[in-house]
Amino acid sequence: MRTRVTSAITLIIFLGAIVICNRSLPLALNFAIGLISVLAVYEIITALGLAKHLILLVSSLLFSAVFPFLPTLFWHNAAYFIYTVVIFSALIFYHSKLTFREIGVIYSMSLLIPSALGTIITLRDIGGEHGMFYVIIGIFSAWTADVGAFFAGTFFGKHKLCPTISPNKTIEGVVGGFLLNTAAMLVFGYLFHAIYYAYSVRVSYLPLLLIGIFGTVISVIGDLSFSLIKRSCHIKDFGEIIPGHGGILDRFDSVIFEAPFVYFLVQLLPIVQK
Repeated sequence: MRTRVTSAITLIIFLGAIVICNRSLPLALNFAIGLISVLAVYEIITALGLAKHLILLVSSLLFSAVFPFLPTLFWHNAAYFIYTVVIFSALIFYHSKLTFREIGVIYSMSLLIPSALGTIITLRDIGGEHGMFYVIIGIFSAWTADVGAFFAGTFFGKHKLCPTISPNKTIEGVVGGFLLNTAAMLVFGYLFHAIYYAYSVRVSYLPLLLIGIFGTVISVIGDLSFSLIKRSCHIKDFGEIIPGHGGILDRFDSVIFEAPFVYFLVQLLPIVQK
């Protein structure tokens, strides 16, 4: 437990530094998303035992690293096209050693991870001067749900949620994540509204409430989805880069689903209103 808490605090400090330094070092967030994407994709490829196939490895890591820095939809589409051509060329090159199933897992994850995490950067951009508040919500709404589920499941968990996919997850844990996440989102909004800006901006609590409610469900779906990927690909763990938590994917699996949800929601219902 101590190791888990220490690692969590380190992650929070790391992201906090990015938030604080955003104005002076705006590309810090892009670098962070690129690094997380590269490590996550590398974990997938390594766990599948395919790191020795350099065409797959290098092209997937390069796409994951570059994508967060691409400025427009044109360049996003160009990167998708080039990566698609390379990855299917690799399938032809390695056809005697690899199956389409293995290539499909790498291809889909290499597209999903940087694209989904890239919405965190878009959240900052659409939020303007309050963009980093949106970034905090996009990341911590997933982590808060995870924390609530972990502690509620540990102390009160009795009824399994999806035992064949993730034996440790319980219905009580989901309820705990739901309650903590909903409360935390409203508290974050109040702190931002009343203390940080001293009521000088208007904050809508409706989207925060919706993020707390539906974001918890989205977070659980993300967590269970990657657990299912591990089971279907016979992967025990994605990695051990974060002591007490496992790999990067074990910490960001729910964020991969949560960040796009927050992005789409705040487009419809802005949190900060002028």
